[in-house]
Amino acid sequence: MHFDVFNGDADGICALHQLRLAEPLESVLVTGVKRDIALLDGISAGAGDRVTVLDIALGKNRQGLDRALAAGAEVLYFDHHNPGEVPHHPRLTAFIDTSAEVCTSLLVNRYLQDRHLIWAVVAAFGDNLHEAARQAAAPLGLEAHQLDLLRELGECLNYNAYGESVEDLYFHPAELYRLLHRHADPFAFIREEPAFRTLQAGYAADMERARATSPQFEQAAGAIYVLPDMPWSRRVSGVFGNHLASASPQRAHAVLTRHSGGGFVVSVRAPLATKAGADELCRQFDTGGGRKGAAGINNLPDDQLERFVALFDSTFGTSTKA
Repeated sequence: MHFDVFNGDADGICALHQLRLAEPLESVLVTGVKRDIALLDGISAGAGDRVTVLDIALGKNRQGLDRALAAGAEVLYFDHHNPGEVPHHPRLTAFIDTSAEVCTSLLVNRYLQDRHLIWAVVAAFGDNLHEAARQAAAPLGLEAHQLDLLRELGECLNYNAYGESVEDLYFHPAELYRLLHRHADPFAFIREEPAFRTLQAGYAADMERARATSPQFEQAAGAIYVLPDMPWSRRVSGVFGNHLASASPQRAHAVLTRHSGGGFVVSVRAPLATKAGADELCRQFDTGGGRKGAAGINNLPDDQLERFVALFDSTFGTSTKA
């Protein structure tokens, strides 16, 4: 049996899409919302099974990984988040690179030697790595309007991953992957799939609501936004953070979305000019993690908000309440 375990965002979906275009096979798909990253806990792999893991932090999945390896499974692992200690095991092959300009789909593209490069470009745009996406796309010889379409596709795929549960999403990430996997050409997906138009319309409507909000804490080096406990807020939290980062590349940003059970879900974007500090900040909280340029906290308790603001200040600058 083969398990494909992947983050439900643009990077995870496009990474798997590249691999299965190059190496088709039937597999059990294991994925979820963007914040559902302890995915290896949800599989039962044993001797003779193979597991491909894409775009989920090894540190958050160490127990599941150790269990699968001990049971005799072979694991192929691609990721760009801080992994903690990577185990040395004869049945583990790991491609991990935490460089700020790398996403998982670009790592898969290296592995496949550019066989499906265009999908790595889509993923890099979705991960807000616009410069890396444009550099990677250079051999494709695309026109400016084509790159704009790939950027919009990446952003829409990424947008679909954010929510408290899959009920907040327009499409379950496994369903979206299956729709995407019908197309080797991303422009065909854009032209032919109603799913793209659904995401395009939802993205535009949710971003309009988000842009109407004002930061609750603001300073020269960064701003913190607090969004209400609403499905649109949960869907837009990550892509709104990317939008803010792109609009003000010298500043850091955090988007806090109120959680239905209390507390906040947090998305942090380091200044695009430095792409550093986001993971350092978020790892100081129990449910925090991510990468240097973009990180998050799955559950920030209400009584930790003041501490978060202070640490945001110390990481990125000195703030004053707006």
